[in-house]
Amino acid sequence: VESIGRSGRKIRNFGKKVSNLWFSAAMIDVLEEFRPPVVSFHFGLPAPALLARLRGWGAKVLSSATTVEEALWLERHGADAIIAQGLEAGGHRGFFLTRDLTTQMGTFALLPQIVRAVRVPVIAAGGIVDAQGVAAAFALGAAGVQAGTAYLLCPEATTSAIHRAALQQGDTARHTALTTLFTGGPARGIVNRAMRELGALDNAAPAFPLATAAIAPLRTAAEKAGSGDFSPLWSGQNASGCRAVPAAEVTRELAAGLPAKR
Repeated sequence: VESIGRSGRKIRNFGKKVSNLWFSAAMIDVLEEFRPPVVSFHFGLPAPALLARLRGWGAKVLSSATTVEEALWLERHGADAIIAQGLEAGGHRGFFLTRDLTTQMGTFALLPQIVRAVRVPVIAAGGIVDAQGVAAAFALGAAGVQAGTAYLLCPEATTSAIHRAALQQGDTARHTALTTLFTGGPARGIVNRAMRELGALDNAAPAFPLATAAIAPLRTAAEKAGSGDFSPLWSGQNASGCRAVPAAEVTRELAAGLPAKR
């Protein structure tokens, strides 16, 4: 969420200024103890002063783009690599210049356009769960691939029992949609009762992140009864590669799609 409020600038279509509540000097203080070599962001980039502190220990900075315009903005503002997040991706959209969902594209439409538009490496994300998907992304110019849904059933993942059960129901897991019900921000998850009865993109949902607290009582009661009817069951559109095997096995299978070294 960039210098998005620190600079006081308005983000197009957000309708109001957004304060940088997600990344602060206090967070940098924690990170600085560990000095991670790579720091990845969603929703833009931090304020320039905070970005400079990351650069101070040599960190490489990544961030998500859901449009070509966002990719160009990230390149201009210092991202070392850009994650091209396609519409298939599970969880929250990483947009920060506009919330207009008609601007969002699928991974394999977005990826080559961003690759042509920027000079920094581009990482493909969204709907990639197997070696064939990895190979396709590299064929379209990706320098890397980011996978999420493929790992949700791994024993190392903290995915809840209710969420795991939904992912393992083939027909259910294939039906996903973007919804604002669970956090206030558009995010892709498996369609459940809340999304069907309230409307996945309900304009009455509280703004991000206030919807989380608003739906919490329903979620808590349903989960106690073993139901995910009011839970955010985040998942990408392609859960076909999501299996209950160690993360190392998933990684090896994905890596089989990497182009041969020359």
